[in-house]
Amino acid sequence: MNTNYWSVDKFVDKLENYPQIQQAADLLSKNEVVAFPTETVYGLGGNAKDNQAVEKIFAAKGRPSDNPLIIHIAGQIQLTDFVEDISAHAQLLMSRFWPGPLTIIFPLKKGFLSSKATAGLETVAVRMPDHPVAMAILKASGLPIAAPSANRSGKPSPTTALHVKEDLDGRIAGIVDGGPTGVGVESTVIDCTSEIPVILRPGGVTKEQLEEVVGEVHVDPALADEKEAPKSPGMKYRHYAPDAPLYLIDGTREDIQRLINEQHREGRKVGVLTTAENEAFYDADYIYACGERDRLETVASSIYEALRSFNKQDVDLIYSEMFPNEGVGNAIMNRLLKAAGQRVIKG
Repeated sequence: MNTNYWSVDKFVDKLENYPQIQQAADLLSKNEVVAFPTETVYGLGGNAKDNQAVEKIFAAKGRPSDNPLIIHIAGQIQLTDFVEDISAHAQLLMSRFWPGPLTIIFPLKKGFLSSKATAGLETVAVRMPDHPVAMAILKASGLPIAAPSANRSGKPSPTTALHVKEDLDGRIAGIVDGGPTGVGVESTVIDCTSEIPVILRPGGVTKEQLEEVVGEVHVDPALADEKEAPKSPGMKYRHYAPDAPLYLIDGTREDIQRLINEQHREGRKVGVLTTAENEAFYDADYIYACGERDRLETVASSIYEALRSFNKQDVDLIYSEMFPNEGVGNAIMNRLLKAAGQRVIKG
């Protein structure tokens, strides 16, 4: 398959009228799949109403079909087509965080969306992205667009169009390059179908921010339970993994260097995922400083670039520092634990 590639200036006025956007929207209306930027990561979009389009998303990603997709919309009025009920909590969260990196789980009104997009569940995950290119494509197509991250399943999510091209060139109809994304980790997913909202996936909106709006918010203890049918994207299967095995080190930087030295004595090459504060400390074969520890949003914005960077280096394994499990640190640790297959070494 020939993959079309369009470069778009996200700062242009009335972007939805531009030829590149119109061409991408036309492909979506023909049930082809197109990658485009959001404020979190690049998404792989397809017509959420059509089984064939959704199947093409799963095929391009190599993704299991029991993993539900997030439906992207350009306006709240679209919810009336496929959402059975909007709770008071959901209304408050939409008012505060849409458009933005928050996905809300609603009760599904059946008959409008492809059942493949919702993995046969009684609920549907929806968000309104805060990115001019994504919104222009949604408006131009007039469709609800199912859009998981635009990467091969299990690989680090893409934060640039080049990442998408590396994974999906020749597998999809088009890539819209709108520059690098901002938040860097996927949206927070919150279930608003129960009395107390429940976070199913940590992301760009923190638990603390959510509680400022709706009060008590729970975190689903089944986040790591792979026996259950996933109610949200990112709850099942290994994700975000670099090619070399990744290990999280629960210890000091001295502990990490001791482990590096042990691997060097065995003739193995070691990569280290750290932050700017500790970069000069390590003696390793490849070191990636992923933002600043006292500004975790900088770590979140570059975590996938960091994981992908190791694939271009000759390393046998990767050691990563751990991060505070609070605020956006919840999302960072969630992604790193999945990338590591839950492998944690005590220092």
